[in-house]
Amino acid sequence: MTAPLPDRPGAPDRDAPEQAYTDFTRSLSYGDYLQLDVLKSAHRPVTTAHDEHLFIAVHHVSEVWLDLIIRELRAAMDQLARGITDAPQKGLSRVVRAQEQLTNAWEVLKTMTPADYLQFRDAFGQASGFQSASYRMVEFLLGNRHAVLLRPHEHRPDLIGPLREAIEAPSVYDLTLRLMHARGLSVPDDVLSRDLTLPPVLNETVLEHWLTVYRHPETYWDLYELAEKLLDVEDNFRRWRFNHLTTVERTIGFKRGSGGTSGAGYLRRALETVLFPELWEVRTRL
Repeated sequence: MTAPLPDRPGAPDRDAPEQAYTDFTRSLSYGDYLQLDVLKSAHRPVTTAHDEHLFIAVHHVSEVWLDLIIRELRAAMDQLARGITDAPQKGLSRVVRAQEQLTNAWEVLKTMTPADYLQFRDAFGQASGFQSASYRMVEFLLGNRHAVLLRPHEHRPDLIGPLREAIEAPSVYDLTLRLMHARGLSVPDDVLSRDLTLPPVLNETVLEHWLTVYRHPETYWDLYELAEKLLDVEDNFRRWRFNHLTTVERTIGFKRGSGGTSGAGYLRRALETVLFPELWEVRTRL
């Protein structure tokens, strides 16, 4: 490996900190570009409890990752709707990486003990992650749909509108099945025209088509890869939910959640959700 040539005698040291830009009267600085003053101004604990700062920071960061996931899912879904199968996999890979960050956030929150949490839990009343519009949007785009989940957002027209549109539109899996149909693997009409506001249920004909894809990946390589990428997304979705459950159990046990759900019991039942049923069952039937 060739060493870099030294600066000419008397020339400025290119590696010195003095070479960095320091005058931002006419250009964007790091803080300006990221609007850090705005970002940090949103961090407003309502008590003097030390760990409330941690609690807010983890949830703020999680919301930012959720918004990125929504953006990437929508882009991938737009490509799938146009019959493109390779490009969406890049977006779905980014979704998986973002999900990993979401899951790891629970590990930071687990450093908060029950005694720490009880110092400020009552201060935020009925506020709960159950009311996260971004999380709900991710669920709707992935296909987990129940109309009752719209209710916490009815007081916000700016939130309820996009959520209603999402719950009535094809999910990422619906679009995948339409693509499968276009490729000559005939998906039944009752699947293609199903009530999109409901979660998917396993269909034997669709399962047989996925068995064909998995038995002949060289013929259906794009569908095969897409299926595996979707499984990565759901796998990480399950991990996030499991870590959420264990964090709640560790912090408040089986107390009722602040948003009115049963808390850990509700989260435990949510672990049973299956987003892409045929993609999981195909492993058993192969």
